[in-house]
Amino acid sequence: MANSLTQHIARWKAEALAKSVAKMPEQPERTVTASGRPVETLYTPDASSDEAACRAYLDRLGFPGEHPFTRGVQPTMYRSRLWTMRQYAGFGTAEETNERYRFLLDNGQTGLSVAFDLPTQIGYDSDHMLAAGEVGKVGVAIDTLADMEILFDGIPLDKVSTSMTINAPAAVLLAMYIAVGEKQARQKGAEKGITAQHMEGFTAQLTGTIQNDVLKEYIARGTYIFPPAPSLRLITDIFAYAARHMPRFNTISVSGYHMREAGATASQEIGFTLADGIEYVRAAVKAGLDVDKFAPRVAFFFGAMTDVLEEVAKFRAARRLWARIMRDRLGAKNPRSCMLRFHTQTCGATLTAQQMDNNVVRVALQALAAVLGGTQSLHTNSRDEALALPTEQSVQIALRTQQVIAHESGVAHTVDPLAGSYYVEKLTDDIEAEAEAYIEKIAEMGGMVRAIERRYPQGEIERSSYRYQQEIERGDRVIVGVNRYQTEEQAQPEILTISEDARQRQLDRLNTVRAERDGAAVTRALDALESCARSESGTGDDGGLMPRILDAVRAYASVGEICDRLRSAFGEYSEDTTV
Repeated sequence: MANSLTQHIARWKAEALAKSVAKMPEQPERTVTASGRPVETLYTPDASSDEAACRAYLDRLGFPGEHPFTRGVQPTMYRSRLWTMRQYAGFGTAEETNERYRFLLDNGQTGLSVAFDLPTQIGYDSDHMLAAGEVGKVGVAIDTLADMEILFDGIPLDKVSTSMTINAPAAVLLAMYIAVGEKQARQKGAEKGITAQHMEGFTAQLTGTIQNDVLKEYIARGTYIFPPAPSLRLITDIFAYAARHMPRFNTISVSGYHMREAGATASQEIGFTLADGIEYVRAAVKAGLDVDKFAPRVAFFFGAMTDVLEEVAKFRAARRLWARIMRDRLGAKNPRSCMLRFHTQTCGATLTAQQMDNNVVRVALQALAAVLGGTQSLHTNSRDEALALPTEQSVQIALRTQQVIAHESGVAHTVDPLAGSYYVEKLTDDIEAEAEAYIEKIAEMGGMVRAIERRYPQGEIERSSYRYQQEIERGDRVIVGVNRYQTEEQAQPEILTISEDARQRQLDRLNTVRAERDGAAVTRALDALESCARSESGTGDDGGLMPRILDAVRAYASVGEICDRLRSAFGEYSEDTTV
């Protein structure tokens, strides 16, 4: 077996590694230590290890870029290309957020991440009575395509990857993003004398991710609109449309982050998130989609807490478990369908209002855990987010944290640097086993939708959250500056505030759009959408509801108008809170 391990390593280097390096060479500055010592791409057990150890390595860890992907989804990981540094941002109006995006890109950010305000997230326009006091407060207000055009003004969508945290109305905001891309294509075409026939090619170049994960909204976050069945229909329609028209766009980001923020343990975060993923894949297959056509664009989103080694183990366990699920349970044949690619955000629930500069250290540790765990993209929270949306200075420090880790720490120099640690490998195995037990329990209930109806994941998270908070209040769990090492607080730091003028500007633009658009075209598009939503025809090759939503968006129908038609057809979800 020792000789066999040597042969496996040689094969991996000759095939997977060589192919990867030919496509994207390793960066010289990431191949040596600060002292000039050469660093190998990958470190493995000694080939002279006993037969059982070698077999365990091949079965449980393997090689990066190959099943079971425990060690990473790419053969070279960060030696060739760093993770995408994607700071989550959005506030006030589209103009203000566009200015913040330009600031971040100028400071070295490599991807965008859009935060939408609460009315947008639950499908209401800014002039809806329930939007009062919330317009632009926790994200940017988007009512119509006019807002989206301003949001990405001067930002080439064929060059910048964009993530959008939007769920129940995900199809609407994705349609707006496509329409902005089409407009940019027309502008480029006019400049270069290219016909409109090339627009489809431009759409195919769009890269990014849309969260589009409504099941976790029922579990932990609450920004749902429609019942589960029509919500799953919308999601599978997006899968179908993007598989045909947007092959480089991630059509869902199955999210554990919000469950972790709500109090889930590491094992619960992985177990419940992958159970959600199973539900989405099965819904799409039931709708007639080929698993290997859409599954390679399924992405994930996890939180990073401050317990560095547990988080590293969690990420490694998630990759291995998802690979087995896709191949053995869901019948995927394409290795890319089995890759768990994920975005990480440092956990906002760990940030404290007391001694807020301590948050810089917390975020650095959490970001380090994400990188050591092999994340594909990363958002680092700002030090003042326990108090308000971050200031420009705080955002810059958060971004610089990623850049210091990338360029000064050395952790990006070799793949999966903690592999082989007795503690990390035991944690990885334990978290995988515990997460799989949750998945089996949910399967016995009939799947995640049934489990949600029985409030199973919600109850498990609530109990974990309560236990954690009790530990803090008893002093068993130390939070520096909160229950130990307190100091007398100084003056309130400068924080970002959103003025009410922003709301009025938003309402003025919405009213202008409504006055100037073709009202008859809007009505025709909305009627066609509602008719399609009421039909039982299923997803179809054209993406079902997506083309109708696109037509409505192009006519400058608003988020609220589109969602109201879908509410009329689908109804609204109301959680059963009976105890």
